[in-house]
Amino acid sequence: MKLTDTAVRKTKPVDKPVKMADGGGLFLLVQPNGSKYWRLAYRFEGKQKLLAMGVYPDVSLILARERRDAARKLLATGVDPSENRKAAKATRLERTENSFEVVTREWLASHMKNKAFSHREKVIRRFELYLFPWLGGKPIADVTARQVLEAVQRVEKQGKLETAHRALQVCGQVFRYAVQTGRAERDVTADLKGALPPTTAKHMATFTEPKDVAELLRAIDGFKGSFTVQCALRIAPMLFVRPGELRMAKWADIDLDAGEWRYWVSKTKTDHLVPLPKQAVTLLRELYPFSGHGEYVFQGGHDPKKAMSEAAINAALKRMGYDTKTQITGHGFRAMARTILHERLGIDPHIIEHQLAHKVPDVLGMAYNRTKFIEQRKAMMRVWADYLDKIKSGAEVIPLSA
Repeated sequence: MKLTDTAVRKTKPVDKPVKMADGGGLFLLVQPNGSKYWRLAYRFEGKQKLLAMGVYPDVSLILARERRDAARKLLATGVDPSENRKAAKATRLERTENSFEVVTREWLASHMKNKAFSHREKVIRRFELYLFPWLGGKPIADVTARQVLEAVQRVEKQGKLETAHRALQVCGQVFRYAVQTGRAERDVTADLKGALPPTTAKHMATFTEPKDVAELLRAIDGFKGSFTVQCALRIAPMLFVRPGELRMAKWADIDLDAGEWRYWVSKTKTDHLVPLPKQAVTLLRELYPFSGHGEYVFQGGHDPKKAMSEAAINAALKRMGYDTKTQITGHGFRAMARTILHERLGIDPHIIEHQLAHKVPDVLGMAYNRTKFIEQRKAMMRVWADYLDKIKSGAEVIPLSA
């Protein structure tokens, strides 16, 4: 006779295991400790086999029968239910191991290892804030374009359109990595081109009029902050390197006698050489007794193992009364130098672009070379440092011929 739920519920354990058959190979195994297990006995390719179907009462009699019927349908098609379950479990495990977050963190470890720490942290934070909560646990092969769009649209609705675009961009990089490593069939973000409103191009705030630059340089000379930040502020417009490159400058990369600073640009993955004008060399020699015992030129506080904060330059500019959104920012020194060097001093843009460490191919298709135009760049850096000194002092400056 078939079992009833009442009979299953009221069955008491005895001193040995008891089997209560329901038909079709399904039975309830009642253990002496009171535990009740559903089992399915069946034969496959001439061998007697047993399949666990769950524990009562978590698995009711009705559910146990449904599982039995599903297993017998597999048997009818020549499929072993036990092997089918193992395969399904392995598939679920594989899909969990290849979730969007797992693949993303693998990509981050591989792709971002040579990136600047600050950039790496921003990218990781972008995933953790805007993508993982919605996509992280899903198998990356199952993530749809619509789901990605919904995630980045949440960012857009927060008024962070540029961040939404950046999130979508890095999401695409992860999908392409998943395709390359066999975890996804295609990059679904390719279907989302134009799905977000376009961003308005933003330019770093800067000064390009000599009188404004002169006032800024005089304000920098009067800055009352720490000596380290004073030096960083004075040298930033003179060398116009990226703010992150300046604050992470290492004494080991600087040759004061040769007047050269050589380092690896993580943004463009190139070696770069910065000729140091005599004003920069003098300033660095003054700073050496303060931080020369440590690794970083612009040391953070009193810890020789730490570099100056990435917010230090902009914070100092704000203390001097400048608006870093509309007037001048640490990164704006680059645009300031590029504009004035070309428009006021007549320097060839190719020379300027090389000194900015931009990847600009020449007519032969050759990308940036750290030693290209080096003599011209040395001369340009001398002219630039002298120009800044002259406008700061109020002297008349005669532009070079083009």
